[in-house]
Amino acid sequence: MTTDMIWNPEIECAEREQMHELQSNRLTGMVKRMYDNVPFYRNKFDEIGLEPGDIKTVDQLKDLPFTNKNDLRDNYPFGLFTVPQTDVVRIHASSGTTGKPTVVGYTHADLDIWAEVVARSLTMAGVHKGDTIQIAYGYGPFTGGLGLHYGAEKIGATVIPISTGNTKKQLQFMTDFRATVIACTPSYAAHLGECIANNGISADDVKLRIGVFGAEPWTNELRCQIEKLLKVKAFDIYGLSEIIGPGVSMECGCQCGNHVFEDHFIPEIIDPETLEVLPDGELGELVFTTVSKVAMPLLRYRTRDLTRLHREKCECGRTLVRMDKCLGRTDDMLIIRGVNVFPSQVESVLMDMSETTPHYQLIVRRENNLDTLEILVEIDQKNWSDSIRELEGIRRRIENNIKSMLGIGAKIRLVEPNTIERSEGKAKRVIDNRKC
Repeated sequence: MTTDMIWNPEIECAEREQMHELQSNRLTGMVKRMYDNVPFYRNKFDEIGLEPGDIKTVDQLKDLPFTNKNDLRDNYPFGLFTVPQTDVVRIHASSGTTGKPTVVGYTHADLDIWAEVVARSLTMAGVHKGDTIQIAYGYGPFTGGLGLHYGAEKIGATVIPISTGNTKKQLQFMTDFRATVIACTPSYAAHLGECIANNGISADDVKLRIGVFGAEPWTNELRCQIEKLLKVKAFDIYGLSEIIGPGVSMECGCQCGNHVFEDHFIPEIIDPETLEVLPDGELGELVFTTVSKVAMPLLRYRTRDLTRLHREKCECGRTLVRMDKCLGRTDDMLIIRGVNVFPSQVESVLMDMSETTPHYQLIVRRENNLDTLEILVEIDQKNWSDSIRELEGIRRRIENNIKSMLGIGAKIRLVEPNTIERSEGKAKRVIDNRKC
């Protein structure tokens, strides 16, 4: 790995002792600011008999209380801010499907940090000053578009701020403006690749070489499909609005996990049931503490994302802790007849089969007090026109492969090409009719 693919070598390649000292200093300062300025956190500390001065090292992080999404909603809109609203220069909010949105505020310093970590992320993927990046994440309250935007400008790349939607315009801008980098959700990237193929766009007209994809769980099988469709090297970027937005962690060229920018965001893995901190390498729920944010720092925020942490030095030269690509979310996990099912497991089966597209849906019902799983699978064009006998053979192979992967049976329903609705943002993979 060359040094021109490392934006900030001093931090990204820091010795572990140096990082430990930096994290400890930032954590102690943040805890005091929280205690002095946020009644919610002051009450949390008082309940456990802890004063800010008691925290002297990052090793004590495990003794501090958690924060969850309901805490953000209970303190809506500005109850977790540590600064006067006059110091807040931007507000983002989640598009939550239920209840109040989660609100995040930023000072000028916070925006500088955000641009810095995104600049690190894009540089990891090989994006540089000469690139043109088409940002097809949403602009507005959602953090995806603007997060990538300012990080790309920081490294000097040319930005096409097209936002989501209007696939025809996406393709026009991509070819006319000679975009070399595409940033969007992986499901939308797969859709763009299909549209390029279906619209007869010449490979010579598409100059893409890098894809930066995130905002939803996706498998390595889907990565291979996207790389084939778009002729890019696909990278995973991870983030969530509550922590800062995209740029919390990023894959390097080695693609052996996402490097976490732990000088700003300290990760832990906990058992979601016992809340105990788990050793490196064990699967559990990802928790973040933001130690440099000014407007709205968060203490041990439970992300609900399931992953593992690794601390071995990467071949790229970075010493930053790495997290595995997220398996899914604890709140996305389906429990069907006592078996834990993640959409990513289904995706990995389907992407291993040449006859299917990257588009599918899981439909869960309760019939006679028994949970049932139906999976809609979209067949590609060249296989859909085959005989009924051949389609039945495909269906049975999918059925057997799914049962082998999940440990339970599922009804497989094949649907013709372009039947399943395409999303310009996060794909809707699950319809759980048990909640209706």
